[in-house]
Amino acid sequence: MSAINLTNQFLIAMPGMADETFAGAVVYLCEHTEKGALGLVINKPIDIKLKNLFEKVELTLDREDLAETPVYFGGPVQTERGFVLHDRLDGGDGDGGHYNSSLQIPGGLEMTTSKDVLEALSNGAGPKRILVTLGYSGWSAGQLEEEIGRNGWLNVDAEPAVIFETPVEQRYDKALSLLGIDPRMLSQEAGHA
Repeated sequence: MSAINLTNQFLIAMPGMADETFAGAVVYLCEHTEKGALGLVINKPIDIKLKNLFEKVELTLDREDLAETPVYFGGPVQTERGFVLHDRLDGGDGDGGHYNSSLQIPGGLEMTTSKDVLEALSNGAGPKRILVTLGYSGWSAGQLEEEIGRNGWLNVDAEPAVIFETPVEQRYDKALSLLGIDPRMLSQEAGHA
């Protein structure tokens, strides 16, 4: 059986997800290898606005379009740490990002964990579209595949518009619609033929 790579895909929690942390969650998978997977929940805002996060790291945020944007719960791992999901910063020269610690997601976005992306944003530069999380979601080797096999998750190719342009309360349904699924049609019972 060949390994399926789910990098740059959405994981959509099935109704009845036993783990409360992920009930109703849409996760953007930043990395998926034989060693495991790493993703960010994109539809669970927390009570912190970006301007407050910037104040905590002693930066100002001069972008009105971002100041009141919520920070999101990215997952239960390293919840004290910030993760910035953003458009690729490819200046057409092919060298990609300009930050100290960026993961370029093949065919997808970039995820940066270094403070320099926040510094760029505070100077009015930086990526145009961002989603900032505290924490991430991680799976050990084979764990995600097992959860998918138990009908815990659906997966579909990620669409950046769902992350950056869809109101947060519509992201779950919008991600499902990428699969052609109406959320009302999903049963909490796993299908067994």
